[in-house]
Amino acid sequence: MELLDFARGPALQFGLYAFVIGTVWRLLGILLLAAKPDHSAPRKRGGILAALKVISSRSVTAREFRQDTLYASVLGYVLHIGLFVIVFLFVPHILFFKGLIGLEWPGLPNNVIYFVGVITAGVGVALLLRRMTHPVLKLISNFDDYFSWVVTMAPIITGLIIPIRFGIRYETLLAIHILSIAVLLTWLPFGKLAHAFLVFFSRGTTGMVLERRGAKT
Repeated sequence: MELLDFARGPALQFGLYAFVIGTVWRLLGILLLAAKPDHSAPRKRGGILAALKVISSRSVTAREFRQDTLYASVLGYVLHIGLFVIVFLFVPHILFFKGLIGLEWPGLPNNVIYFVGVITAGVGVALLLRRMTHPVLKLISNFDDYFSWVVTMAPIITGLIIPIRFGIRYETLLAIHILSIAVLLTWLPFGKLAHAFLVFFSRGTTGMVLERRGAKT
């Protein structure tokens, strides 16, 4: 129980604090950047609608590249949807959020979550193999890419193992699962996983800039 108490207490608290502080730090670092002066006359006034337009349009692969990137795109969407379902629609997770922020919502049956978890883990392995074998991806991948994969997949895999046990005590497996979540939360704002929230800022800014220049988006 000592390991479980540590995981539920100091480790998870540290991960949550690191996630919140790291996220605020990254966002402030972007928002406080000094903007370069643009002395050209704006062709259009790019506002929130321009930002939302590009956030939406860039979520779908351009027609010209759709065929060549179909495999990677499908895997990417399945991975992200799977992660969303696991994190936000698993009843024990919903209860955790209720205790954290006071909100709750309906969840899915455990069997459904487990099935989604298996699919998500399989897709994660497929994406890793693609990164390790694709000539370009293999060349440009670094520690951040592989470590981000590890900390993302660890909570999924450890969560899938809990019902099976493999002769290991439930409390030990749960502690390992929570520790893996704490590591994920700690790393997320500082590595490439930060794209989970930075992507909206980068695409939104691009949309506003392109709208100002009168470019087609």
